[in-house]
Amino acid sequence: IASARRMTFVLTLISDPSDRAADAEAAAVAARALRDAGAVPRTPRVLGERIACDIPFSADGTEGLAEEARRRLLGRPLDVAVQPAQGRRKRLLAADMESTLIRNEMLDELASIADPGGEMRRRIAEMTARAMKGEVEFAQSLRERVALLRGRPEACLAQAMAAIRLMPGAVQLVGTMRKFGACTAIVTGGFAPFTEWVRERLGCDLVVGNALTVADGVLSGAVKEPILDRDGKAASMLRVAAERGIAPDEILAVGDGANDVRMVAAAGAGVAFRAKPVLLEAARFRIDYGDLTALLYLQGYSDADIVP
Repeated sequence: IASARRMTFVLTLISDPSDRAADAEAAAVAARALRDAGAVPRTPRVLGERIACDIPFSADGTEGLAEEARRRLLGRPLDVAVQPAQGRRKRLLAADMESTLIRNEMLDELASIADPGGEMRRRIAEMTARAMKGEVEFAQSLRERVALLRGRPEACLAQAMAAIRLMPGAVQLVGTMRKFGACTAIVTGGFAPFTEWVRERLGCDLVVGNALTVADGVLSGAVKEPILDRDGKAASMLRVAAERGIAPDEILAVGDGANDVRMVAAAGAGVAFRAKPVLLEAARFRIDYGDLTALLYLQGYSDADIVP
């Protein structure tokens, strides 16, 4: 009788596509970890050849299973996720931009252009790092960093935009979720016009973010208020979902730092992507090795589903 009441879950192994570490041996190690914990694993399903696989299993619960599988796989560059088999595919993607959809931190890029000598970049980069770790309050830190750029020519924005590098897997993540009917939103503390550039390149449905102010062809050193901080990001995500009739448990939210904590915690599938420790504590899932296609494998998409 107890066995009949068991739920069906799935353990997913995900590798960076360049490492291809999700092989049959890794799947066997994970399956043994499940069996030793009293679960009943089934035949693995390959999502991406040596990149990702699902191991369905039945169990009374999942507490500690992901951690035990990670321990058994120590030394292999693999992400491990455990979740119910049903309801994996989400209807809304809410993604942070800087160090998530793109590799860059754009204030750092602006500082490099505005001050080629490097002292301003060093100061701004240090302040950015502290804000992302949650050591200082985001909005005030943002005001202070932007103030350092006061008087710099507006042309710096175009120069910085030319330095933007999309995160590997970003195009596939957005394109695939849109292909299967999901809404895709950038929800970021970053700035227009960078946010619009990224939205257009990726084909996202909408963007919610901050904006720098410009006067007489120079940066004013101010941010348009109110600043989108961690509370604003979570509220914006939930508002976008409500407007589309999407429940919180149908949202996939992803970010990397302290400003993403409440957004990630409020989503049905909250993902810490190569993240700071403060976000790892709030996220349901963590991706330390995979690129952004990991978020597709996490939802059960296979290579046959993923847009190029």
